[in-house]
Amino acid sequence: MTRNRTLLLAALAAAGCSFAPRARAADAVWLSDLDLTPVRQGWGRPQVNRSIRERPLAIAGQGFERGVGTHARSVLWIDLAGGAERLLASVGVDDAAGGPGSVAFRVFGDGKALWESGTMTPGQPARRVDVDLRGVRTLLLLVGDAGDGIDFDHADWADARLIVSGARPRAIAAPREEAVLLTPKPGPAPRINGPAVYGCRPARPFLYRVPAQGERPMAFAADGLPATLRIDARTGIIAGTAPGRGEHRVTLRAKNAHGEVSRAFKIVSGDALALTPPMGWNHWYAHYNRVTDAMMREAADVMVSSGMADVGYSYVSIDDCWMNAPKHADPLRVGPLRDERGDIVPNKHFPDMVALTDHIHSLGLKAGIYTSPGPLTCAGFAGSHDHEAQDAARFAAWGFDFLKYDWCSYGEIAKGDGSRAALVKPYALMGEILKRQERDIVLNLCQYGMGNVWEWGAEVGGHSWRTAGDLGFELDRVFEVALVNAEHRAWSKPGAWNDPDYLQIGHVGDAREGGLPRPCPLSPSEQYAFLSLWCLMAAPLFYSGDMSRLDELTLNVLCNPEVIEVDQDPLGRCAAVKHLTEDTFVMVKDMEDGSKAVGLFNEGEVEAAVAARWPDLGLSGKQRVRDLWRQRDLGELEGEFKASLPRRGGALVRVWPVKP
Repeated sequence: MTRNRTLLLAALAAAGCSFAPRARAADAVWLSDLDLTPVRQGWGRPQVNRSIRERPLAIAGQGFERGVGTHARSVLWIDLAGGAERLLASVGVDDAAGGPGSVAFRVFGDGKALWESGTMTPGQPARRVDVDLRGVRTLLLLVGDAGDGIDFDHADWADARLIVSGARPRAIAAPREEAVLLTPKPGPAPRINGPAVYGCRPARPFLYRVPAQGERPMAFAADGLPATLRIDARTGIIAGTAPGRGEHRVTLRAKNAHGEVSRAFKIVSGDALALTPPMGWNHWYAHYNRVTDAMMREAADVMVSSGMADVGYSYVSIDDCWMNAPKHADPLRVGPLRDERGDIVPNKHFPDMVALTDHIHSLGLKAGIYTSPGPLTCAGFAGSHDHEAQDAARFAAWGFDFLKYDWCSYGEIAKGDGSRAALVKPYALMGEILKRQERDIVLNLCQYGMGNVWEWGAEVGGHSWRTAGDLGFELDRVFEVALVNAEHRAWSKPGAWNDPDYLQIGHVGDAREGGLPRPCPLSPSEQYAFLSLWCLMAAPLFYSGDMSRLDELTLNVLCNPEVIEVDQDPLGRCAAVKHLTEDTFVMVKDMEDGSKAVGLFNEGEVEAAVAARWPDLGLSGKQRVRDLWRQRDLGELEGEFKASLPRRGGALVRVWPVKP
């Protein structure tokens, strides 16, 4: 029987008949059936078979039973494993958006653009998507904000499905990027870093630690130091009483076995503080309501031992939860909000505030504290309402140098009054009170940009002010947050800084998920771009990751003195932005010495070539260009500087005109 079957098959084959296995019929795999956990989007979470507002999917009156509701900027990576044939969908702005949103849908395959919708607005009929995916292994579905922010950008991938004849597709995280350390390690010879100018008020306590890299031991000196100040030759800590009004020009010196270096330093004694953006660490995004005295001391110690203090980080700041609360899961944080004199009471995790600030000050660093103008803080702890003067005096007596003043429950006092006068009132009160204290206290206004705070923050005694919401909920929007912050560049100047929130790299926590520190979700390229953006904007540089878990990449990003010099430039300018495409832009910042700091950025999800053209930056002729991250001269370039930037990455250079 076997022999007969073999003969039959041979005869049929000779006649041209084929007996290859039957091809598998193509299946439709619905986008809504994938595990959408890896999706990143600007607000909320992706919705299966409903809009982002959890209503039936509808575009311009047309209903859809299946699909994914999302919100710009939305990113979905899909591993097709080479088995997909087509992508089919209908896309548009969901009818339930409730406002003037605008979005743009794009489809990429293996890094190449395959389809784009152009700008779509509410009421516009759905656009049909039909994309050939044969041979494509990785699919990328994007929803952009069409360049005008993400408000009301409710986007639907309606009837979205993949026609598949091979392996089943799956949603995946963005491609993993190996960390490459860009900043060279500092050499053994001394290098003095930090600001070239420092503001103080006459007769107040003065403390400044000269930031210097190089092999220790190192000997420090200061020529022209006012008689009221002294420098510790071993530590480089300048302490004493601030001199009389005026500008005091000092030459700082540092010497070790490998050389000697000097640097000009100007002390301006008058009414202005924070003449360059404050730098330091804040506990919030690492420890939330778990903060303790021991954590703060450890952070101060690590700021010195890690080298962060050697490039200018100086403030060690407690955020919320150091006080008592009426109720809390931790019984050591519950107790009377004030004592019999009306003084605010620290909780049992902070047994001695003076001893804490003394420890921080002994390292040449400064101490920061937090409260709210409302009766309670954001986390439900004691606020300063009706005790503003008493609390300010308490903070000064404890030895604090910085106050973060967070709106929180003051909304209950304002009772819905959103007028500028109501928004200004609590900050003007505290600003005036702080000026009367016998120590310098830098004031950070934390009220999320309400009432265009950048227009009046300096007038009420503020030195920096938050311009938007908490970045902790918007890490995927670092580029967008920076661009919005840069729109207020006209109000950036010495002593007055727009604050887009803290630096969140290394190990940080998400309050929505318990807040325990874990590696941040940003790629190495995003982390370098993060600091580049903040420095170009002249933003305060407050790291808010776990200081006990600093890794090599985190320190490499945080501790490049040439990059930080852009932030600390005495001119105090915020960079201007020039948009190139939906995903790419250039920022240019005027520097005091006549040079320009130039950032090139790609906020897109695929590699992009970006060029900074001299005429667009107000430049002409040859320019000497230096790569600040790699601390490497790139030569004299004519016309432009261009770079190929990875997804969510950037480049930062400094350019000087070449004299004929």
